[in-house]
Amino acid sequence: MSTRKVFCVKLQQEAEGLNYSPYPGALGERIYNNISHAAWQDWLGEQTKLINEYRLNPLEPSARSFLESAMLAYLFDERAEDK
Repeated sequence: MSTRKVFCVKLQQEAEGLNYSPYPGALGERIYNNISHAAWQDWLGEQTKLINEYRLNPLEPSARSFLESAMLAYLFDERAEDK
């Protein structure tokens, strides 16, 4: 079985793609099509740092909104308002 490749906009190179959409909706599809497995793993580490640093509860809507904005900035170099 061949590995799925994508051009990763975060790493600016072709790399191994994700095996599934890691996020719901259109944003998840965008991540699936444009972000590599390695870049997604990097984001998960960054997300953990943010949760710990800001003592976020991911169950709270405001925390989820903050993390989504941070994810857009980290992966796509944009703010949520740009979308």
